[in-house]
Amino acid sequence: MQKRVLCQSLPEISILGFGCMRFYREDGSMDMMSTEKKIDEKLSGRLMDRAMELGVNYFDTAYTYLGGMSEEVLGRHFEGAKRQKVLIATKSPVWKATEKEDFSRFLDEQLTRLKTDHIDCYLAHSLTGKSWKKAMELDILEFLRKAKDSGKIRAVGFSFHDLYCEFEPILYAFDWDFCQIQLNYLDTQYQAGLEGMRKAKAKGMGVVVMEPLLGGKLATQLPLSAKQIIDRIEPKRTPVEWALRWVWNKPEISLLLSGMNNMEQVEENCRIADNALPNSFTPQEQAVIEQVTALFNERIKIHCAACAYCMPCPSGVAIPLVFSTYNEAFRFDDPSSLIRYYQSLPPEVKADKCTACRECLSKCPHQIQIPEKMREIVDYFDGVL
Repeated sequence: MQKRVLCQSLPEISILGFGCMRFYREDGSMDMMSTEKKIDEKLSGRLMDRAMELGVNYFDTAYTYLGGMSEEVLGRHFEGAKRQKVLIATKSPVWKATEKEDFSRFLDEQLTRLKTDHIDCYLAHSLTGKSWKKAMELDILEFLRKAKDSGKIRAVGFSFHDLYCEFEPILYAFDWDFCQIQLNYLDTQYQAGLEGMRKAKAKGMGVVVMEPLLGGKLATQLPLSAKQIIDRIEPKRTPVEWALRWVWNKPEISLLLSGMNNMEQVEENCRIADNALPNSFTPQEQAVIEQVTALFNERIKIHCAACAYCMPCPSGVAIPLVFSTYNEAFRFDDPSSLIRYYQSLPPEVKADKCTACRECLSKCPHQIQIPEKMREIVDYFDGVL
């Protein structure tokens, strides 16, 4: 399998990483919340071993994945000689920290779970503007420096889940080795997006991509009209191949993560990775992606750039987040998952908290009638819930 550089302190990594958040349970479910259902370790082990045989050497987990059981499974599976053949990435749950000492406690717990004396790639997990501020108050950077100097971690990064305006302050605050961002051919301006990818690369950092298939939607939920566009092009490629190759086409990307939970996915993703070279898209292939993207963009109801100039809202509404969730409900033929996501948002940030004070109107560079759109969103979700 092809390899690329993540950072100078590590050997080259496979361009495909194995995401360990979606292991099957022994009862055949993919319940990611339960802390009681045991993971099917035999199946998970077979999948990881096959991925290794095909060249995958990067395995990604986190302190909180599957209630901590994901790290434990990796620790048992890679104990011994196998440990020298792989790079293990895991993440610090910064939102759980209440005092400085928590960061060291988390790391020591993870080293025990993973049955190792060092972690190859260690990330501050799921940073937002809010969690980053809290982490800084608890001196997370001093902790990361000491942990790296001690040899407990070899490369330091962060994963990001917020508006782009919160990305750059984190990016330039520390001498990070790499970052992990959400990116796919539909989400080029979502969260860190392509601009964040370019800024990180210009800073000399590796870039890890998560959600290359947008939670599987780009594999299984493409509208018929989008499938017809890609089916007209030779050679024939699956929706999965189009989406993964789009990411790997970018030389700035070090690797992408895939939560492979059956053997067919392992085989297909590794096959695609064998031939997905950077800068290999032809003009015709790029045009196909642009056509599919345009088709999805036609479904967008509110053309918000998530610049966050409208924030903070006096009433506490998370305006860009509410808009993006609403738009997502229309991009795919099955909006049920987005509806459930909207239901899960904290009540205080939802559209119905808008008081139509109109303070946001003068701040929006795109002149979106925000209070009017908030009422539209309330009516939509009231109608489908």
